[in-house]
Amino acid sequence: MPKATIQALSFLAVVIAVTAAFVWLLLPYYGAVLWAVILAILFNPLHRRLETWLGGHRNLAAAVSVLACICIVVIPGAAILASLAQEAASLYNRINTRQFDLPTLLGQIQSALPPFVERALSTLNLGDFVEIRARLTSFFMQLSQDVATRAFSIGQNTAQFFVSLGVMLYLLFFLFRDGRQLAGMMRNASPLSGRYTDHIFGKFTSVVTATVKGNVIIAAIQGGIGGIAFWMLGIEAALLWGVLMAFLSLLPAIGAALVWTPAAIYYLVTANYLKGAILLAVGVLVISTIDNLLRPVLVGRGTRLPDYVVLISTVGGLSLIGMNGFVIGPLIAALFVAVWSLFTEEQLHS
Repeated sequence: MPKATIQALSFLAVVIAVTAAFVWLLLPYYGAVLWAVILAILFNPLHRRLETWLGGHRNLAAAVSVLACICIVVIPGAAILASLAQEAASLYNRINTRQFDLPTLLGQIQSALPPFVERALSTLNLGDFVEIRARLTSFFMQLSQDVATRAFSIGQNTAQFFVSLGVMLYLLFFLFRDGRQLAGMMRNASPLSGRYTDHIFGKFTSVVTATVKGNVIIAAIQGGIGGIAFWMLGIEAALLWGVLMAFLSLLPAIGAALVWTPAAIYYLVTANYLKGAILLAVGVLVISTIDNLLRPVLVGRGTRLPDYVVLISTVGGLSLIGMNGFVIGPLIAALFVAVWSLFTEEQLHS
């Protein structure tokens, strides 16, 4: 083997090893790095305007952009998380101490259901209503306990949380200030051709924007409307159900209907027709139509993956990575589609 080839392969091995070591070093704070990159992409248009308005003062523009992120994202997110933890803990305690008698509530539903429903449940091998009631009671208790535990764990790891937050904001400042230069360096260092690199970078940016700006905003609006409707109708733990609706809205073909539909059915079968009709109208006419109205505006048709790809990649990302998976899952799927489309195109023209 020629000496030049050995040297090239050795240098490539060193580059891969050093890069792997650096990635391993960042793993404890990968979430902070990920969200710094996401916020830098989302707030880049605002940052560019600020830079123009401030006469090209990059440091000042970056500082103001970080402050905007804190006011728009960090503070509201922390407030919602604290309220969610408190409400979830309160609901769990009320169910556990029988102040909120969920079995009795489900018993009322059972008594209001016509006999053919129980026969249908038995035909479908779903068990009788007593078994379903026990499963639902266990599910709601576990759900409220898990939400409270996860939210309180952030408070228990306050030091780790603030270190991660500090890393994110510190990195975000430099991404705002030096983002264009860093992107240029990455483009020049890429072993791929300029066209391929630009295509992959463009897909990365468009998917991050579509996933966060589009999906999260739409989910937040749907969850917010659902939570407000629950609160106005006097349903327990309205914030918890609103957050659950927002989370389910991130998943195509599932959506917030899994939460508001059973509540509407409960009101209807217990002869509370006004509340049932109101919740049904809000769910069908408002919550379910928001996606169709806002998604083309916020996301655009060109950046959308097929719904089944988004669903599978989102669920897979959440299962493997946790909450960050709702961004990383679709991102990996989009990069997979982009790379294979480039590969297919190259094969067709070769």
